[in-house]
Amino acid sequence: MKTPSPSGSPKANRPGWFGPFGGRFVPETLIEPLRELEAAYADARRDPRFKAELRHELATFVGRPTPLTFAGRLSRELGLRVWLKREDLTHTGAHKINNTVGQVLLARRMGKKRVIAETGAGQHGVAAAAAAARAGLPCVVYMGTDDMARQAPNVARMRMMGATVVAVDSGSRTLKDATSEALRAWSSDSRETFYVLGSALGPHPYPTMVRDFQTVIGVEARAQILKEEKRLPREVIACVGGGSNAIGIFTAFLKDKAVALTGVEAGGTGMKPGRHAARFAGGFPGVLHGTRTYLLQDENGQVLPTHSISAGLDYPAVGPEHAELRRIGRARYVHASDKDALAAAHELCRLEGILPALESSHAIAYLVKAKKRFKKNGVIMVNLSGRGDKDLGTLCP
Repeated sequence: MKTPSPSGSPKANRPGWFGPFGGRFVPETLIEPLRELEAAYADARRDPRFKAELRHELATFVGRPTPLTFAGRLSRELGLRVWLKREDLTHTGAHKINNTVGQVLLARRMGKKRVIAETGAGQHGVAAAAAAARAGLPCVVYMGTDDMARQAPNVARMRMMGATVVAVDSGSRTLKDATSEALRAWSSDSRETFYVLGSALGPHPYPTMVRDFQTVIGVEARAQILKEEKRLPREVIACVGGGSNAIGIFTAFLKDKAVALTGVEAGGTGMKPGRHAARFAGGFPGVLHGTRTYLLQDENGQVLPTHSISAGLDYPAVGPEHAELRRIGRARYVHASDKDALAAAHELCRLEGILPALESSHAIAYLVKAKKRFKKNGVIMVNLSGRGDKDLGTLCP
């Protein structure tokens, strides 16, 4: 729904707010569970044992640190020095596992009896199922039926890990509706259930908590590029759906004003309503799933349908911290089309032997199309947020 202009918004330093974006817009039944979660997370962040266990799991289960790979042949094609942060090499195949391991450890610490999650591309669902299995907790994943059809391999993986996959056949039958169902399920049983939200959105404290669990990407990447190049990159590029992989890598470079930060949204098949998921190109501030952010909506505040060839970017809102980074000019947001993302995926396979997820391919597509705006031999870093095994049905129909 639409909300008032930013002039009446809370101050930027208020917990849960990023300038005029963020907050906690939920039914009364979720206020206390969110307060409980906020307090538990704050306590865990101060506990050396929790932090040590998380580091151990990231190293021995997730497979961190992930490499920073120099894309030599792609670099020669573009006249740049392109480095890929390889989140596709984590356990389960995407950055999502960084967050689910952290949240499931928190769920166990809080004494919760089961976890639930939403998923679009299926990578968050798989990561939640894997983390829950390791912790010995039952897991239920909500997924739109359209996404289940185009991401069938991930549905099978979730089920093999013991998760129950609940098909959501309402609305657009994609991530938006899966998230709505997960929130409803949580509100009906918050005492024993922990909601593992998959991206840097939703009501406070989720945008902050998810970002914190994903900052490991940027911390590693910054140290790695300094070791390899003895300088920081000219630009850091990442795809943006909800925006967790992007905020995870951007955060480490926010104070480095010489480093440009670029998020790439889903341009779909055009800029008409219902044909894309480029929130900054076609949306304006509103509230969805508990947070105030940029949202694709009509003049009456009704959420518009979205489209992307990549299920993980097919969502009508963006994380509130990204909305603030755009407002203050610290990050810029562009979009890449379905056609260009497909071409970029095939190009990276051909040149580097790396199969990117269709989500990550949007970042590669922007780099290829915008190569002339970069200085020759400039150092560019792309966050390769996931691998494309799940997308073979689309990539090779």
